[in-house]
Amino acid sequence: MTQRRDRRGWPSRGLHRLALAALAVATAAVPTIAVAGAGATPAPSSAVAAAPAAPDLGPGTLVLDPSMSTADIQAKVDAVAAAQVSNEMGPERHAILFKPGTYGTADKPLNFQVGYYTEVAGLGQNPGDVVINGSVYVRNQCSATGNCIALNNFWRSLSNLTVNVTTPGFGCYSGQFWAVSQAAPLRRVHVKGQTTLMDYCTGPSFASGGFIADSRFDGVVINGSQQQFFTRNSSLGSWTNGVWNQVFSGTEGAPAECFPGVANGCGPYTTVDTTSVSREKPYLYVDASGAYRVFVPAAATDSRGVSWASGSTPGRSIGIGDFYVARPSDSAQAINRELARGRNLLLTPGVYHLDQTLKVKRADTVVLGLGLASLTPTNGQVAMSVADVPGVDIAGITFDAGPVSSPVLLRIGNQRAAGTPAASRAGWSSAADPTGLQDVFFRIGGPYVGKATVSLEVNSDHVVLDDIWAWRADHGNGVGWTSNTADTGLVVNGDHVTATGLFVEHYQKAEVIWNGEHGSVTFFQNELPYDPPSQAAWMSAPGHEGYPALLVGPGVKSFSGSGMGSYSFFNQGVDVFAANAFEVPMTPGVHLHDLLTIFLDPSTGKGGIRNVVNGVGGSSTTANPDVPVTVVDYP
Repeated sequence: MTQRRDRRGWPSRGLHRLALAALAVATAAVPTIAVAGAGATPAPSSAVAAAPAAPDLGPGTLVLDPSMSTADIQAKVDAVAAAQVSNEMGPERHAILFKPGTYGTADKPLNFQVGYYTEVAGLGQNPGDVVINGSVYVRNQCSATGNCIALNNFWRSLSNLTVNVTTPGFGCYSGQFWAVSQAAPLRRVHVKGQTTLMDYCTGPSFASGGFIADSRFDGVVINGSQQQFFTRNSSLGSWTNGVWNQVFSGTEGAPAECFPGVANGCGPYTTVDTTSVSREKPYLYVDASGAYRVFVPAAATDSRGVSWASGSTPGRSIGIGDFYVARPSDSAQAINRELARGRNLLLTPGVYHLDQTLKVKRADTVVLGLGLASLTPTNGQVAMSVADVPGVDIAGITFDAGPVSSPVLLRIGNQRAAGTPAASRAGWSSAADPTGLQDVFFRIGGPYVGKATVSLEVNSDHVVLDDIWAWRADHGNGVGWTSNTADTGLVVNGDHVTATGLFVEHYQKAEVIWNGEHGSVTFFQNELPYDPPSQAAWMSAPGHEGYPALLVGPGVKSFSGSGMGSYSFFNQGVDVFAANAFEVPMTPGVHLHDLLTIFLDPSTGKGGIRNVVNGVGGSSTTANPDVPVTVVDYP
């Protein structure tokens, strides 16, 4: 397996010791009520009546029942882990789903590992409906040289269940371990016991970025060597330390704001009291009659804490009969036919090779992937497009660029002329019923050669981007400056677009371009491209070195960003510089809070970032490696 370079964890060594010091001190199911969503077009009642109680979710889905023996379940989940723990770029996809009930006991707990492309989820209406006595864990991966890290622990998830941490005889590994980096979310999880986001049992234990939402932790959460991490709308017992950029939004028990703060013995924490706009991820569940349904949480504004604190998450329930349950063998034409009939889409685990664009045209359509289902365009087309309609939800899907360059992988809303007045866009969007993207990931290269100009383009207003990782691959297959080509990870042209947990890395021009008004980003993690062959090959304009991580359009009057970091590691042996990490218009309505840049790996890296934002802030180069350069407020 190709490993990311260790340079991402250099500054965590001292804080790793702090993490170890911190370690030393350290509901019943609710009946479902179907509620019509705003603007929804209900499917024919006959479709619901004909829905099977147990749909065929494909060979990659393992559905477990509490009547099964713990030994039987253990053997099944261990077999998935054995196939997937090191399978970083393979095509296999898995969903492990637990029906409501209790699994494992105090004397026979259920403890199992989660590998690549594996979704583990409860099938209850609420997290308390599925209880695992044991742990569901992710640990470091160790190379042949004995270097053990979590920097490449991507593409997996855990959701909608309770873990009653029970790990007898585990020694150092006692507790709930979730040592991951990008694209490995925890959602709707209730952990009773100690949780650690690093694997401190093998070294050097580097980890680099993760996402938690709508979850409750009764014990201590050990951040340890996690260089950046985002926690939204959750409840924490306690949280230990930080490295570079720890961001909390709408989280009860979050540490107080303290940025950059490390010299003061706290932080670096960016803490936002409430989340301005959120939409939790839809999820599959089994109702009291045994029928499969999908629950679609309602949007929330100015929210704090878990959505299920008072019992059930507000929202609407959709019968499985209103979904087309797709298989990787299905053609794009067949899937589009079902979408045109007004059905929602459930993608069972696998890789879908598409010869035409999947077209979502109906308001409030749900497109939900199981087992990190992947979509790949084969002819250079857009992989998926969403029409100018509100309330669409796309979740749990990975978009892989194909060998023929696509203009865009996922387009939300039709392209519009610059300056199109809001009055002419009536009906395109809804503040009460925003379109949502949750756990949607993009890859340019990695599993195979891939090319795309833009990964995600958002033209609609009122869109929530919640846990997005757009990645131009720095390792894997088809990787090189002229091989896996891609300009930009995210382009936002719509107004009132909110990003909570935005990860964009290694694109060849501006990584994010934000042209819409009233946009908001809470937590941004970026690495500039590693591989520009020369400064001349990476110039945004004559005399202007490189490209920014985030570029807010010059005409934008209103934008806010909090907890935003950009890092450089230019590995071609020549000096390459970016003039600024962030470039924004100087206007009263544009404000950035808690920014940082870092120069990584002085042993092989060259060049760096000249300024944090618009010529302000110091430089991060070989002169100050592995040291955050910060700006607390701009302007």
